[in-house]
Amino acid sequence: MAKYMLLIYGDEQQWEAMTPEESARLDAGHAAFTAAAGSAVLAGDPLEATGTATTLRGGLITDGPFLETKEVLGGYYLVEAGDLDEAIALARKLPELTWAHCAVEVRPVRDVS
Repeated sequence: MAKYMLLIYGDEQQWEAMTPEESARLDAGHAAFTAAAGSAVLAGDPLEATGTATTLRGGLITDGPFLETKEVLGGYYLVEAGDLDEAIALARKLPELTWAHCAVEVRPVRDVS
């Protein structure tokens, strides 16, 4: 089995503007995702807003993520899957894919063992 990161990107302003009902729907979608994925989910969490990020670049510390961008990394899951197709099938169950401002990147984790 290989490990894959499911990186959830979206428009931070739209996430922050969600109504309580939309937030509840998103939370329910993630609960359904983790229930459906079962033991394939090794870890996963939402991330705090980009304003809380600190970036190290060339030994310098800066506030925020990196460059101005509309889409930001909002959360992740670390999953275990037999192959890329299986990881993509898991990613397709994420609730963010029902919103036009979101995307999910599926990236293999390099095995360094």
